[in-house]
Amino acid sequence: MAHPASPLAPARWPILPGITGVEIATLRVGFYKHARNDLLCVRMPEGTSVAGAFTTSTTRSADVDWCRGVLAESGGKARALVVNAGNSNAFTGEAGLAKNRATVAEVVRLAGVQPAEVLLSATGVIGVPVKPNVLAERLPEAWQALRPAADSASWRSAAEAIMTTDTFPKAAGARAKLPGGTAGIVGIAKGSGMIAPNMATMLVYIFTDAAVAPEALRAMVSRAIGPTFNSITVDGDTSTSDTLLVFATGGSGANLITDASSREGRIFARSLAKVMRDLAHLVVRDGEGASKFITVNVTGAASAKAAKAVASSIANSPLVKTALAASDANWGRVVMAVGKSGQKVDRDKISVSFGGLPVAVNGQVARDYDEAKVTAHLKGDMVTLDVDLGVGRGKSVVWTCDLTHGYVSINGAYRT
Repeated sequence: MAHPASPLAPARWPILPGITGVEIATLRVGFYKHARNDLLCVRMPEGTSVAGAFTTSTTRSADVDWCRGVLAESGGKARALVVNAGNSNAFTGEAGLAKNRATVAEVVRLAGVQPAEVLLSATGVIGVPVKPNVLAERLPEAWQALRPAADSASWRSAAEAIMTTDTFPKAAGARAKLPGGTAGIVGIAKGSGMIAPNMATMLVYIFTDAAVAPEALRAMVSRAIGPTFNSITVDGDTSTSDTLLVFATGGSGANLITDASSREGRIFARSLAKVMRDLAHLVVRDGEGASKFITVNVTGAASAKAAKAVASSIANSPLVKTALAASDANWGRVVMAVGKSGQKVDRDKISVSFGGLPVAVNGQVARDYDEAKVTAHLKGDMVTLDVDLGVGRGKSVVWTCDLTHGYVSINGAYRT
């Protein structure tokens, strides 16, 4: 079921660089009743490095298990990626494993690569087995259709193919000036519901033609995941299929980065982190039923970890999110969410602001509180909520959205 584009969707598709060495094809398998592409295939050159992060869910999909295994087996090398939307291949038992074996075997035959160089992802309905060759029988056609990822249009087709309840395709790009050349970075993502910070709660694929050794790429991804994809939430639910993969082809001609802490490593890592943050924000902007993008800043905590726990508690609270949906400055719900986090706070030092306007100071209503001004801020589609706990120097930020009737409507009809 298609839904109107989120009111928080970007006004236009970004201008994205081509990534040397990446080839893309999309086509329709038929997981959806309406006509749309639901299969993405990507081929990459020999020597491509890969690093990833995956859901911490204990009910993860067969595709997640496959990727985790082959990343270790290959030593961080990749040649192909196959992603389908419409069926998550989670809780599908032996049928799910058979589908993966058939898919990988066909990619190996077509591309002449090693099984451990093939990455798989799936997203969609949970618990519906498919026939083993459902993807394999379409791969020859996909391989014939592979074309260089040379422009914004090719990236858009890739982003559209992996959507589920998303109301708009998501992509972000950057360039990094490195010794020996300039490298492009392009990321695509899908995610709208079942989003909570517990690794990367969605599907995200980032491609660069920088040359980065697997060990250095792993370090960069590990550092960037916390303040990006692990700092967003839509509904507090963690998917069975969450996957983040970053591929580096080396096609730009820039010097090989072997150390994430080197000068060139830091330059590239900053650009990579920016793309990751931009994609994370796009997922929140497409939160199911969302009408507001909300930034939750927590300061004065006992530690950064404690601040993150409090910010997440606020951002995941249905009572806070529904109040903000109605532009209601109900700060009592905010302090409720602070308290239920279980973190150390000083009840008589907590301060709360909306849009920089004080609502509560030192545990009481601010003397100069002006509800009309605060409400005016909350009526906008970009809301900022600041909380100081008064017990330390720890701070954190989490991005979320409001909770509207639209969320119920979308999820009540998810399978229909």
